[in-house]
Amino acid sequence: MAPTVRTVLGDIAPADLGVCDAHDHLFLRSPRLPGEELADPVAAAAELAAFHRAGGAAVVQWTPYGMGRGAAELPRLAQESGVTIVAATGLHQAVHYAPAVLERVRPDLAGVFVTELTEEIGATGVRAGMIKVAGGFHGLDRHARYTMAAAAEAQHATGAAIGVHLELGTGALDVLDLLCGALGVAPDRVVLGHLNRSPDPVVHRMAAESGAYLAFDGPSRAHHATDWRLPDALAGLAGAGFGDRILLGGDTTTAGARSVNGGPGMPYLLGRHRRRLELALGEDLVTRFLTANPARAFAARWPRPATGS
Repeated sequence: MAPTVRTVLGDIAPADLGVCDAHDHLFLRSPRLPGEELADPVAAAAELAAFHRAGGAAVVQWTPYGMGRGAAELPRLAQESGVTIVAATGLHQAVHYAPAVLERVRPDLAGVFVTELTEEIGATGVRAGMIKVAGGFHGLDRHARYTMAAAAEAQHATGAAIGVHLELGTGALDVLDLLCGALGVAPDRVVLGHLNRSPDPVVHRMAAESGAYLAFDGPSRAHHATDWRLPDALAGLAGAGFGDRILLGGDTTTAGARSVNGGPGMPYLLGRHRRRLELALGEDLVTRFLTANPARAFAARWPRPATGS
């Protein structure tokens, strides 16, 4: 069976994904971000429209289980905007949940992930196309290890890619040791997020050498070492032969960060950000980061659905 990308409107050929924001959010809710929820379908539609006008064709939403991912809204938004949307299952850090939510899913967390990947999210008819989990700051706590073990089990059952939130960009090698070492996940099924937030070229090189995908996602704040160091980081990886491992994303996590509210939002990735990178790295390489690389990273050989007798 040929690999396909599982979208909210069904499976598609990887080549049909097009220009892809490999890590972003249309809907998101967390007690860590009070008053900044991404919960408005009208605002989500406007953001998608702006992204599409900028040349965007696909968005991978990394919002996992229990964080208001708006699964029921996603098919309509995809149809109306013309933007392909990939949804996520998975679980974030424990601080993003009420204890009752975690207690509800912990007895069979891998089963929840598999069901959402192969059947549907809730009663929405939408299937997830990737698994999202999270590490901690320079390490992995008990919750992260439990969640990653469940993610690995679901990955082995479905083939889905695992996207990993790296807290402030740290802990990449600990994640790889656990997922790809102890838990046996193939490195090319792992996407390490937020590496731009910790611009350590040695860690980047070691992570790339493992075979994992490296996501550089989210625009910079002026006092953070992200955008202004990114061209050098990506040039170093590409020059060492790892241009096929790099993904780019926007990671819009608050209402105030949306372009429709005056923030950079999803269009920023394909506007100023892309042009800066093209000047430094060349158009062909940046196009590969936005098209061919995510098409491979999020494609899987999904299990055939069970059929009745």
